[in-house]
Amino acid sequence: MKVRFLKPAQHEVDDAVAWYDSQSRDLGTRFLDDLDRTIRRIITFPLSCAEIEPDIRRCLLTRFPYGVIYGIDSDAIVVIAVAHLHREPQYWIDRLLNQGTK
Repeated sequence: MKVRFLKPAQHEVDDAVAWYDSQSRDLGTRFLDDLDRTIRRIITFPLSCAEIEPDIRRCLLTRFPYGVIYGIDSDAIVVIAVAHLHREPQYWIDRLLNQGTK
């Protein structure tokens, strides 16, 4: 199954990597490794993660305080947000309306 990141979600990944790299060498790479494992888990078991809105699920990263917010299209996993868990909840909800994902 394909995975497609909405542009704002990709920006969140880029920002997180830059921030973690500014904190410690290779920490951004470790974040990307954790994100990659999480995406592979979603691809393998797309319906196994908690449904947080109708047809929207969240899969938590293992080592970092982030969750991958995603929906399942007919042919792809659509990543709506890579959300920091200690920030405003559901800030990403408007993306559903703008992308027609819901």
